[in-house]
Amino acid sequence: MTPNELRGAIVTLRRAREADLGPFATMLATPEVARWWPAYDRARVDAEFLAVEPGYTVHAIELDGRVVGMIQTSEEDEPEFRHATIDLFVDPAVQGRGLGPDAIRTVARDLFERRGHHRLTVDPAADNDRAIRAYEKVGFRRVGRLRRYQRFPDGSWRDGLLMELLAEEMRDG
Repeated sequence: MTPNELRGAIVTLRRAREADLGPFATMLATPEVARWWPAYDRARVDAEFLAVEPGYTVHAIELDGRVVGMIQTSEEDEPEFRHATIDLFVDPAVQGRGLGPDAIRTVARDLFERRGHHRLTVDPAADNDRAIRAYEKVGFRRVGRLRRYQRFPDGSWRDGLLMELLAEEMRDG
């Protein structure tokens, strides 16, 4: 079970709830977010972000009590391959203020210290420079290119970038 609240230096993360779905859908509809998270209409937001699945957790990212993003984790508990993944989006109105790296660092610390993971992976679009910089600020390293990784609504395929972070490599803010 995940704690109800995780506090970072700037943001607070808490389990997503039904009232967060509207703000999530609004953020996902902005061109800046939809570019990387395409095809998220309200029905998909409702179906995915409150789903109850083992090892899957969705947090609302809050700044001063206002929802400004979402960060999700997925844990692989198979002993031979134990690790976790992270994915997030942040409202364009607050981007560039360090909220993304703070949210990443906060959830990573929880996954390492409380959940006992030793490695985290992320897979941003290979041309999503803002996301890549945010992950690198926390200590994630580029480990490979995932060719034709994500299919977009127009039928095109885009490359992804595989990045990972070992517990001992995490950087403080």
